[in-house]
Amino acid sequence: MKRRTYLKGSAGAAAAFTLAGCLGGGDEIVIGSDIPYRPFEYETTEGELVGFDVEIAQAVFTDQLGYEHRFKPTSFDGIIPALKNGNFRVIMSAMTITEERAEEIDFSDPYFTAYQTVVVLKNGDISSKEDLKGKTVGVQKGTTGAAAADSLKEEFDGNLNIQRYDQIPGAFDALRNNQVVAVINDNTVNAEFVNQSDSVTFLEGSGAAEEQGKNAPPYLTLTVEEYGIGFRQDDDEFRKEVNGALETIRENGTYDEIYSKYFSG
Repeated sequence: MKRRTYLKGSAGAAAAFTLAGCLGGGDEIVIGSDIPYRPFEYETTEGELVGFDVEIAQAVFTDQLGYEHRFKPTSFDGIIPALKNGNFRVIMSAMTITEERAEEIDFSDPYFTAYQTVVVLKNGDISSKEDLKGKTVGVQKGTTGAAAADSLKEEFDGNLNIQRYDQIPGAFDALRNNQVVAVINDNTVNAEFVNQSDSVTFLEGSGAAEEQGKNAPPYLTLTVEEYGIGFRQDDDEFRKEVNGALETIRENGTYDEIYSKYFSG
């Protein structure tokens, strides 16, 4: 998908959600996911699990392939070892396909394009990427946002401090409380935070999306990334089934219907 990616809303469909169980038996697919990661997977105040990934999972695993499925909350920085240990069948957690991860697990065809972006306080002192030198930024452990921050630190010859949090809400809270000057994270998740808070905004500037000739969002992009569903390397037949289902929901309009609930553009 090559399109402008702005956050639109938080409508969604409920999914089965439980801490119990591992791989699942019979025709049930257990999905490892780091929750909350709004708007991809998060709980409503009523305890329903909703989000873009949640609805894509329903469309792929149940509507197309006929499996029951449920999500199992898992820390993102340990999600690949947990998959390899058989704690669940697949990973679906807004996971970027990278060469490093592809050495350990297999991925589906890409199903979403994302960018690493920077959120700052509106009334703060950060108005350009260069202003981050010597400051402290917040990231989530084990994510490509953390990797983007590491790359930025190299670009700054080590002159950047990085605070790593177990989950992204911790980084957002740190920004609100002036414990970090910025958060580096996926654009759509950052956009959800920006839309819900009058005190924060995207850091502007040109970046990776424009350099790569993408239809870029109107703010600084540090990377261009593709999300995939993660599989153990011995699960190739199932991966092929899922790729076929992904292709089908793109062709029949289901993907665009789900996309339009959460994003615009």
